[in-house]
Amino acid sequence: MNAEYRGVWTLSEVRDGRIHPVSYELLAWGRDLADSLEVPLSAVLLGHNIAEQAGDLIVQGADQVYVVDDLELAHFRPDIWTKTLTALVNRHRPEIFIASATSTGRTVMPVLYVDLETGLTADCTELSIDTKERLLLQTRPAIGGNVMADIKTPFCRPQMCTVRPRSKKPLAADPARTGKVFTESVAPESLSSVIKLLEFLPEKNVGAPLQDAEIIVAGGKGMKKAANFALLEELAGLLGGSVGASRMAVDLNWAPYSSQVGLSGKSVTPKIYIACGISGAVQHLAGMSASDTVIAINSDPEAPIFRVADLAIVGDVLEIVPALIGRLKS
Repeated sequence: MNAEYRGVWTLSEVRDGRIHPVSYELLAWGRDLADSLEVPLSAVLLGHNIAEQAGDLIVQGADQVYVVDDLELAHFRPDIWTKTLTALVNRHRPEIFIASATSTGRTVMPVLYVDLETGLTADCTELSIDTKERLLLQTRPAIGGNVMADIKTPFCRPQMCTVRPRSKKPLAADPARTGKVFTESVAPESLSSVIKLLEFLPEKNVGAPLQDAEIIVAGGKGMKKAANFALLEELAGLLGGSVGASRMAVDLNWAPYSSQVGLSGKSVTPKIYIACGISGAVQHLAGMSASDTVIAINSDPEAPIFRVADLAIVGDVLEIVPALIGRLKS
């Protein structure tokens, strides 16, 4: 049965009517896999009035683009997406299907793998191919990031996974690349939803959404009270960053859930992560340990956060952060 499946697919994402850059990161992952298997790399693009953007995916590395353009796909609704993707996979039978570990990928892919009766590995940090067996080797952190697990899906197809956003740079755009764009249709029942969209309320973040942010200033219980998060907002504003929070800070209503970093929140991969008054519980470390540079400020020299920190500052966060703000302003 597995021999019937060929090709590598990536799931493109559309936000505010435009292809999101995370889609191009996925094509960089997919290009390596497709070249190893000597098969085409295809991108799946769902949305409304987005067909004219399909060429951007080819310029960024895709050989083929499957487009479903329908008014019902104008806003993300998980049941419509999963039914549409299930129909496309059953029609074209890719052997590998990867998505980003964004809120979209984390919502759609678990339902999709159940519908397709295959497997799914979440939040991968490395992907490679066993060319002899045509198996996708999926590497991801386990046990709070203390172990790196290699996972295979030998008996079912497609082999599916999500990869961490910002874990690979997009390929250089090549305007000379050519490829094929296929306009796909699905049955009307695939485009019917039990979800009624009342309105869309964007997250109220300082700076970019956490999973897109290059700099994150995050606060924990050591910030003492909700009012002190204003210091983190000011620091993030000066650095051009975004504000995050530990689960404890969110549970105390010092910060919104949309800012929570960790296993029960968002996994982030910024260039700089500044942890302010965060002790470093295993669940929190699992969500930010892939940051390029970690700066930790904590009064406890034995705080677990210092084990992953590139720069450790031992002291009172409510004295150090205002000092940093003062220096930046000057």
